Formats: sequence, C-alpha cells, structure tokens
Amino acid sequence: MKQSAKAQGAAPTRFARSAKVQARKFAALDSPVTLGIIALNAVVFVLQLLSYHFASNGVTGALWYIPAYSLPGGVHEVDAGVLAGYPDGVLLRTTFEPWRMLTVMFTHSVTFIPHILFNMLALYIFGRHLESIMGKVRYLVLYVFAGIGGSLGVMLWGYAQPTGIFTPTVGASGAIFGVLAATVVAFRAMNTNVTSLLVLLAINFGIGFMPGANVSWQAHLGGMVIGALAMWIVVRTRGPRFKRRQLVGLIGLGIGLVLLACTYLVIPPL
Repeated sequence: MKQSAKAQGAAPTRFARSAKVQARKFAALDSPVTLGIIALNAVVFVLQLLSYHFASNGVTGALWYIPAYSLPGGVHEVDAGVLAGYPDGVLLRTTFEPWRMLTVMFTHSVTFIPHILFNMLALYIFGRHLESIMGKVRYLVLYVFAGIGGSLGVMLWGYAQPTGIFTPTVGASGAIFGVLAATVVAFRAMNTNVTSLLVLLAINFGIGFMPGANVSWQAHLGGMVIGALAMWIVVRTRGPRFKRRQLVGLIGLGIGLVLLACTYLVIPPL
C-alpha cells in the first residue's frame, strides 16, 4: 500500500514538472503572447464550427457581442419605427452581459473562412514584431484594450443608429486593427516610412464600406483609435524615468474604456 501511494504521488509531481518545463519553453518563444492569442482563436473557431454544424451555433451565440447586452437588464421600450418588423414599437427584455465585449475578440465568422485567415495572418506578421518592441505585458494590454475599443465602436454607434443595437457581431478585427494602428505609431516614432502600412490599413478599413461586405467598420475604427492611443502613451513615456508615468497613462486609458462601456447604463440609446 505504501509503495502504491508513493507511486500515485509521484505521477502528479512528474506531470507538474513537465507542465512547468513546457510553460518555460513557450515563454522562451519569440512572441508567446501573439502565438497564444492565435492558438486561442484557432481553438475557439474549431468549437464554433462544431457547434454551427451540430449544436445550433451555441458557441458563437455564447461569445458574440450585441450592444443590447450593454443595456441595463430588464424590459426596454423600443419606439415605433426603430426596429424593422415592429412599426408600432415593441417591448424587449435584455440581459446585462458586459463580458461579451471581451469574449467577442476570439470569435470569427464560420461561413467566411478568409475572416479568420486574414486576421491571424495579420496578427502573425505585425503582432510578433509589435510584441518584440513593446514587451509581452504591454503588448497584451494593448491588444485587450484595442479589442474592447472595437466593441465600444459597435456599442457607441448605437446612438447614431439604434437598429444596430440588436445586431450581433463576431471577430477579433477590432483588436487586429488596433495592432496595425499601433504599429504605424511605433514605426512613425522610429522615423520609419509607414506609407505602405497606411495604404494597407486604409484598404482594409475601406472594405467595410463596400456594399454587401457585412463587415463592422465601427469595430475596426474603435480598435484603431484605442490601439493607436495606447501605443502613443507607450511611445511618449519611453525610458526608465517615465515608467511610472506610462503605468498611470495605461491605467487611465483602461479606466476610460470601462467608463465608456457603462454609458448605456447612464444614457440608454433607445
């Protein structure tokens, strides 16, 4: 019995050691954050595909973002003519699920494979370089901030077009465009020619306005603005002397994003 117990205790120990070794190897890669994000997106996409074909698209429905999820939970009165199919108005019940502003960052369209392919290719090309410039932690913060910025772009557009409040969106595009915009800011700070990158950014942003594109340009714009702003804070506070100032700036930006995410609670768009 003693030998058996000892053997059982050794197995978890070996597993823990192996896990630590693998974690160290992953952390030693050139761009572990970028590769980790790509891997997470790939796993989520596979789950989305499986649920799309075999489980009524449950995974996508559990992760996508609809601006209505930022409304206070309860019954809301929609004015006449705001929603198609309800010319006399309607009462709709919503649930407050703000975490979807984050989960949507790891979803993609399962009916348009180039969606995830372009996003992951852009992330692999530009994200790895940006991570090497900024460092793992700052880069991860920028990526998350840009993703939230993309969700905010969709949400805030609800004030201009209330019909969009009930339209679901998917995709890491807001965060990806944030990475591209941050790369422009970083290169510009290093006096590097950014013309080709600006053209690439403009072309891909313009695709969102093409008829039938079914792309959320609002998410792209929100991600670009926040990604560029986060990178500007990092660039303007380079060096050990400004380390605290940089921390305060990024924390301030994070607080600002949280406050913006709560605007529907204060001023409902309906």
